[in-house]
Amino acid sequence: MNLNQYPYPSRRNVVVGRRGAVATSQPQAALAGMEMFLAGGNAVDAAVAAAIALTVLEPTSNGIGADAFALVHDGQRLHGLSAYGMSPTGLDFATFAQSGQVPTRGWLPVTVPGAPSAWRELHQRFGRLPFEALFQPAIRYAEEGFAVTPETGRNWQRIEAVYGPLEEACFQPFKRVFMPGGRAPRPGEVWYSPSHAATLREIARTGAESFYTGRLAAQIADFAAATGGYLTRADLAAYRSEWVEPLSVRYRGLEVHEIPPAGQGIAALMALKILEGLELEKYPRDSMESFHLQIEAMKLAFADVQKYVADPSFMTVSAVDLLDSEYLSQRRELIGERALPIQAGAPRGGTVYLCAADGELQVSLIQSNYMGFGSGIVVDGTGIALQNRGACFVLEEGHPNRYAPGKKPFHTIIPGFLTREGKPLGPFGVMGGHMQPQGHLQVVVNLEDYGLNPQAALDAPRWQWVRGLRVELEPTTPPHVVQGLRERGHEVILQPEWAAFGRGQMILRKGPAFLAASEPRADGLALAW
Repeated sequence: MNLNQYPYPSRRNVVVGRRGAVATSQPQAALAGMEMFLAGGNAVDAAVAAAIALTVLEPTSNGIGADAFALVHDGQRLHGLSAYGMSPTGLDFATFAQSGQVPTRGWLPVTVPGAPSAWRELHQRFGRLPFEALFQPAIRYAEEGFAVTPETGRNWQRIEAVYGPLEEACFQPFKRVFMPGGRAPRPGEVWYSPSHAATLREIARTGAESFYTGRLAAQIADFAAATGGYLTRADLAAYRSEWVEPLSVRYRGLEVHEIPPAGQGIAALMALKILEGLELEKYPRDSMESFHLQIEAMKLAFADVQKYVADPSFMTVSAVDLLDSEYLSQRRELIGERALPIQAGAPRGGTVYLCAADGELQVSLIQSNYMGFGSGIVVDGTGIALQNRGACFVLEEGHPNRYAPGKKPFHTIIPGFLTREGKPLGPFGVMGGHMQPQGHLQVVVNLEDYGLNPQAALDAPRWQWVRGLRVELEPTTPPHVVQGLRERGHEVILQPEWAAFGRGQMILRKGPAFLAASEPRADGLALAW
């Protein structure tokens, strides 16, 4: 890792500090994390405060009704937290599938949110400051307002065409909260949400119990009952976050760690192990050969993940089987000179990723409503925007991820973590639907095969396999790579929309220092001290 190796244009340089660091997709959220450090808190305090603040600062990607996952290294071992919920027990398959398609908006795709539980679990296990202190920056931003940043503002404007025409009663609170005056706030305009602040105070005061068994739970269930929803008090009260054992593989000199299924992090691990036997390092980073091999390895991994990964209770093929070295060796043998016409795919997502580190703890945390604002359901009077993770179910009979009541859906959001020789190197992540494992693979390759520093590894031009032979490339991809991939049979599209290629953060340890980075595809900021 060379701090001076910086071959790609960027707004930022890698940030270096000794005591700690925080990196998020919103500058004010990074400041919220730094407030916790300066108040005597640790990296978990900083990460949770940033995550809570992001429900206000970047509502286009997450909310109080989001799901969350985290990886925390305590200096001795890595801990995984899975905080996503099940479909309503009273919503049967026939109702869910009534349109013949997987629903994406309204009450049908809403599952029990996990984010408030995640904040509580992380704080109880690792936090140092009082739980209520972690909410203060977010409450301040909601009450006093904040100036909308450029990328968030662009994403916000897109909702006008999606939600503006919706007349059903369940969507009206959403429009009142997020479309004041009948439109989305523009970049630079100030947005307030007093109801959001009041709800965060209630969650802070009750240690999140109100959200699952108290007043907020009653408001959620009552609003659902009044507007055709399916979540009940019993669904919310039954919810528990789960501490899980991370999945890990060695890729050359690195150990790469992901949350286990129903998350798609296993796709990154499978692709890396397929790639490891292909001598990628002998090709330049910006070469057709390097891009081709990475894309083909990722396609093979996705084909299996789309077929087999689901709620672990319903999977017929285990994660251990999918990561079996002999099996992945067989998959590797399928890669040749021509692009493989493998079919699979997934919709784009809406997610926030952040990380924080100090001398004791390192935290990788991801939080999401999905598809931007999620379901479009905001519980009246609360500011609670509910996710639509049920949109990740399928309707195919016999598929392990087929919708059923009381079932967890396949999940796209994945925090990542790196170690070297068992020692913590640091957290990393890339947001964006099924771009996430593809982004993880590319970042790891940039770090380990090509020696880029964290900022350069995030800034480097990206590719995204979409489906079949279709691959999207950023316009900054060198022309010879574009042409070479087309000659290999890839259907190459130059995609000018940066959001299609994810938005990531990273903090890595180098000797006594932390190297922190936040890429220019988002409005984010990395801070270190």
